[in-house]
Amino acid sequence: MRTIDDLDVAGRRVLVRADLNVPLKDGAITDDGRIRASLPTIEALRARGAKVIVCAHLGRPKGEVKPEFSLAPVAARLGELLGADVAFASDVVGDSARAAAENLADGGVALLENLRFEPGETSKDDAERGAFADRLAALAEIYVGDGFGAVHRRHASVYDVPRRLPHAAGGLIAAEVEVLRKLTEDVARPYAVALGGSKVSDKLGVIDNLLGKADRILIGGGMVFTFLKAQGHEVGKSLLEEDQLDTVRAYLRRAEEAGVEFVLPVDIVAATAFAADADHAVVAADAIPADRLGLDIGPESGKLFAARLADARTVFWNGPMGVFEMEPYSHGTRAVAQGLIDSGAFTVVGGGDSAAAVRQLGFDEAAFSHISTGGGASLEYLEGKTLPGLQALED
Repeated sequence: MRTIDDLDVAGRRVLVRADLNVPLKDGAITDDGRIRASLPTIEALRARGAKVIVCAHLGRPKGEVKPEFSLAPVAARLGELLGADVAFASDVVGDSARAAAENLADGGVALLENLRFEPGETSKDDAERGAFADRLAALAEIYVGDGFGAVHRRHASVYDVPRRLPHAAGGLIAAEVEVLRKLTEDVARPYAVALGGSKVSDKLGVIDNLLGKADRILIGGGMVFTFLKAQGHEVGKSLLEEDQLDTVRAYLRRAEEAGVEFVLPVDIVAATAFAADADHAVVAADAIPADRLGLDIGPESGKLFAARLADARTVFWNGPMGVFEMEPYSHGTRAVAQGLIDSGAFTVVGGGDSAAAVRQLGFDEAAFSHISTGGGASLEYLEGKTLPGLQALED
């Protein structure tokens, strides 16, 4: 896979597919981590005299122009972080986009409006998607893929445009691939995986694949209650995927047969309601009251998880251990994050929620070996799937 170091970009229009899918609240960016992660590639291209045209998506407007999904706030924040003006095109491939691209000076930066305002971006029809890709590719002379969080999508800006232009991987994608290879090839052991988040179904493929690769798998977050239920325990009003119980039982059997250690919580913070001010108490994981719901792993579980990470040489963490946004239910996630740091292992934090938790809970991002922006793409890579966006860059 070529990188931007292999390209002659001076004076040329370079289309950078970035991942700027940041969380917004009332039109304000609440976490600019993905914008910051995109800076090194953009700055490197600017320094070499490229005319940088950035494209990205935000949310799921489903092919319609919806103001609440505009990238205008992102353009403003990107300009602040770059310390330079960023021209913002009010459309994706229309008059405004063409004018922004044509008027760029060497080292200048423009950001196109939300790619997903165009139905052709996500279309499953090859002709429709291809027609949009033609218009997008026409804005530039070179393509750089740097939005790892989207490479698992067969979308026009990810898959079709690099087939129409000389292309290379940006620094973010190159770094992500290098890190993920360390999690799948010649892994330093013991290899521990901590999985959280709300649903088992979101992690089925990665659990299935990791059963043959990891030495131990720690389970927390909302998904843990399906595991506890599968073992015959009461989970009260906690999040539960009844249709995954048989699958989870099969995983537990396979893990035992393969010698993979499954580590489940021994205690749970159970509350009367999904609220920070709800009455809550620490209960044994096998004794959750029928009228309560679990919102975090308990303190003893935090210690247990940290202990099972302590001797690891490789750790992959995806998904918070509880509802970390609410202080009473943030302690399990904090314990796991600290456990990664204290382990001294090669540590990878994967997924937007985990990365957001690291920042919200005040941890130094530099304390972790790598904080992935990949989300679902990282999980699909770990599942062993072919990612269309990487495939296109490798061609």
